[in-house]
Amino acid sequence: MEREPGRHILFLVYDGIKMLDVAGPAEVFAEANLFGADYALSYASPFGAAAVTSVGLRLPVDGAAADVAEVDTVVVPGGDALVTRAVPAELTEAIRLLHPRARRLVSICTGSFALAGAGLLDGRRATTHWQHAGLLARAHPDVQVRPDALFVEDGDIVTSAGVSAGIDLALALVERDHGADLARNVARNLVVFMQRPGGQSQFSAPLEVRPPRTPALRSVVDLVAAQPQLPHTAGSLAAHIGVSPRHLARMFTAELDTTPAKFVEQIRLEHAKALLDSGRGVAEAARAAGFGSSETMRRTFVARLGVSPSGYRARFATARGGDKGGTAAESRWRPRTAEVRICGVPGSPGGGPDLDRQEGWEAFHSTPGI
Repeated sequence: MEREPGRHILFLVYDGIKMLDVAGPAEVFAEANLFGADYALSYASPFGAAAVTSVGLRLPVDGAAADVAEVDTVVVPGGDALVTRAVPAELTEAIRLLHPRARRLVSICTGSFALAGAGLLDGRRATTHWQHAGLLARAHPDVQVRPDALFVEDGDIVTSAGVSAGIDLALALVERDHGADLARNVARNLVVFMQRPGGQSQFSAPLEVRPPRTPALRSVVDLVAAQPQLPHTAGSLAAHIGVSPRHLARMFTAELDTTPAKFVEQIRLEHAKALLDSGRGVAEAARAAGFGSSETMRRTFVARLGVSPSGYRARFATARGGDKGGTAAESRWRPRTAEVRICGVPGSPGGGPDLDRQEGWEAFHSTPGI
């Protein structure tokens, strides 16, 4: 396959690919070229046939995977069929063929299932769309699945979470290839967040937890969601519905697949993020969200998002064009404020479905403000 000079980015496409998994990263690389990058984009399929995307658009290709010589980056987009049936043999064969010819191999969303099917994720850390992380772990037990990461790099393979996380990953690759300034210009031109760190939680607002079946647990959830600033403890939440702390812990595990400790922490985290997004200071956000102190909130941010509260706030300030070089138009842009719904309570944050169930009740009971 003939290609232009520069860093060759090859998208390996197939019938049923998510259009945004291709278009999002491709736009990032193409936009980077406007600022002096040297990416050359091409598209291949296992046998050289055009691919039909998830939106019905027919995507022509430049050739077959076997025709590709040396390449900088191979991108494998996701597709719904990858999680509902066996990965086509021709796709896994194409991935195995291209891997040694590339400097790095990247998957977007459920594209990780294709990499796993090719045997390339065995013994490696990887992520995928949160909704399918459990399936990936069960289907491929040798893969170290990280369900809450936006993207994970392990050696020469990088896997990303669902759909729009591919844009975050592409920005990170641009930054690595051409520096932070160029990547920041790309993010600003595309009006996207510059840039969510790979370790940040992929659960984004609006985030909705399934309603508890029992009215008693619903009452606890609604209380925490509506008033995260209260000093919620094991005893106080259990007493709210007249049960023991251990019984409440069992209810959370059975109905919400998480622990009370993680649930309260996640709600406070989402409230704090919304406050920081709106321009509140770190100390004010910590108090209003119920963390009690800036240090407690900092530890939670670093553990959950991989970034400090001040770093998180600074990233949003950059995305808003709040730096001195921003134009008036950029400065008027604001990111969406988090709007999370739990059990019909507007504006109340909640946790995702893959929260760590191993967190002990004792930690919740003994840690003030968590």
